[in-house]
Formats: sequence, structure tokens, C-alpha cells
Amino acid sequence: MAQAKKKAAAKKPAAKKTAAKKAAPKKSAAKKPAAKKVAAKTRKAPRTVAKKGASNQGPSNKTLKEMHLKMLRIRRFEERSGKLMEDGKVPGALHLYVGQEAVASGVMQHLTSEDWITSTHRGHGHLLAKGGEFKPMFAELFGRSTGYCKGKGGSMHISNMDLGMLGANGIVGGGPPIAMGAAFSNQFQGNKNVSVAFFGDGASNEGSVHEAANMAALYKLPCIFVCENNGYGEYTRQSKHQAIVDVADRASGYGMPGVICDGMDVMSVYEAAGEAIELARSGGGPTLLECKTYRYYDHVGIRGMGLNYRTDEEVEEWKKKDAINNFEKRLIQLGVMSRKQLDALDAKICEDIEEAIQYASDSPFPTPDQLLEDVYYVKGA
Repeated sequence: MAQAKKKAAAKKPAAKKTAAKKAAPKKSAAKKPAAKKVAAKTRKAPRTVAKKGASNQGPSNKTLKEMHLKMLRIRRFEERSGKLMEDGKVPGALHLYVGQEAVASGVMQHLTSEDWITSTHRGHGHLLAKGGEFKPMFAELFGRSTGYCKGKGGSMHISNMDLGMLGANGIVGGGPPIAMGAAFSNQFQGNKNVSVAFFGDGASNEGSVHEAANMAALYKLPCIFVCENNGYGEYTRQSKHQAIVDVADRASGYGMPGVICDGMDVMSVYEAAGEAIELARSGGGPTLLECKTYRYYDHVGIRGMGLNYRTDEEVEEWKKKDAINNFEKRLIQLGVMSRKQLDALDAKICEDIEEAIQYASDSPFPTPDQLLEDVYYVKGA
């Protein structure tokens, strides 16, 4: 099902020539959607990652249903949250994950609450896929004391230690160093837990990402670097902020495998992530996993700032690859779920969301005497 390209640490001079050759045609990269490159590339990496477990045998019906549920919960939560923001009922800005659901769902299917993740400013989907519940999530967006961070984190700093979610992050590229540190802790303790750092193509240019990847490779830490390449760094097309087409090309410079998968296909992500996570758990070190994906809404909110940086035709073309619609067709074809069951599940999720919104609306705000609770400070300073 998956089409993944694996690249590893530099082994021969020829590998460098191939990478340079790929980076040269900037103009063609700007004209074609990056996702088409996934199917076009067949070059094998010098180092391969053996397929084991689920990715070799194929997922069970239970796993297929769970990944679908993750994606659908994220989609409906984000659509409703965006509407609440546009209506002025949620304070601040929301960066919505609509379109990218397959990435979080495919990766998180392999993780437990003992595994750590770091997120981005577009982090609702990551927490939901990790097991986040609607009520405390909406409460946090509303700034209420019943939220995951008791109303003090909001959208861009939402976290939950019990689920292994070290936090969304308003700093571009701020998550990878934290994930790398968590991976160092896991290695030091000798457990089999891993950490996963999510970041975008724009953040891949940040020094913090390079430093974290370099250190993770140096010490062979159990850390997976997941680049959600949606083609834009905020409002800037990828070809305008970096000379390469594939962020995974940088993996050889770090000394780790680089893998590209179709981020609009949850099975492609599931299989590629499964191999990378298994490698990390077995002591094989980190992997740079690039998921070619796309966000349907603007950088902030639904309508955003009204900047003209991409065409409606481009958005509609990507929507034809919608991860949820295409996966539901597959589930029906395989006899895993019927259309009636899918519709009933969708209705139940929407009902749960409305109940959670009411819960958040009825919840109290934090009181002034709670200002310094759960916050690091020096007493008397």
C-alpha cells in the first residue's frame, strides 16, 4: 500500500551526486505538487530498514478502525474549533490540522502513553491521536480551569503528561530538542520507549532542528523526526524557502535514514512510521520521516488573513486525495465497515463534540489565586 523512499547516512560519493542532482530543478518543483514526487522516485537508500511486525503482516481490522476513528475525531474537532474561532467564541488564534490527519493517526497508532511526542503550533491533531479527550481539549481552548492545562496553555501550548504529550509549541522548531532530550532520558533509563518530534517543512530550516537531529544520530537515540511537509512555511511555498524538494535528503547529513511517505494515505504513514519506530525501539537510532501532506485551511483559522498565496484549484486538487474519504472507501471495499456504520460513527462524534463544547462553556475560568499553580517561579522573587 505504501510508497516510501528510504535514505540513510552517507555511504558512497555517488549518493551525494544523486542528492545534488535532485535539488537542482527548482522551477519544476514550484510548478508541481510535492506529493507527485513520492510516486516518481524509485532510488533506493544505501541503508535499508527491515520490515517487521504489523507493517509486514498487515494491520488487523481493529487497527484499521482505530486509525479511521483517530482521523475522523481530528477532522470534526478541528472543523468545529475553526468555526468557534471565526465566531469569536474562542480567544486567540487556532492553527487547524484539517487535511493532515493521516500523519498523526498513522504515527500514533504505534505509540503508547509511555512514548513521548512533541508537537507544533498546529498541535490539536497530535494530542487527539495520542488519546486526548474532547472535553478537556475544548475547555483548554476556552481558557477554562477544566482544560488539560487548567486554562493556562491554550491552543499552542496544550499538553498532557499522562498521555506522553510534552506539549504543542508556539516556537517554530521548538519541539525537536525537547523530543531529543526525552529520547536521551529513555536511552539512559534503558527502557524501550521512543520519542517523536513533529515539525513542518518551514521548521526544518531552523538550527534547533539540525542540532537535535545531529545529537540524536550521534548517540543513536530512540527518536523519530516526523516532518509534516504540507508545502508551505506559513504563507511561503516550499520552493521559496529551501532549495531542496525533499526534506528527507538532509538525513544523510545527520547520519540517519531518511524516508518519504504519502502523508495523505494513513496506511503509507502507518507502515513507514512502524519501521522507524521499531528501529528506534531496537536500538537502531533515529529516522527522519517526511510525510508529504497538505492543509486545507489557511495558516490561521479557516479564512485566515485573506492572503493570495495559493489558488483554489490547488486546494481542490489536493482534496481529491483526502485521507479520510479515500480510507473510508477502502474500509467499505474490504468489508471492515459499511457506509451506514461510518455515518453513525460520524454522527456520534459530532454529538460528543457538541456535548464537550457545552461542558467547556459551563466550566469556570481560573481564579487569581491559581495564577502561580503548576507554573515554575521563584518564591519571593
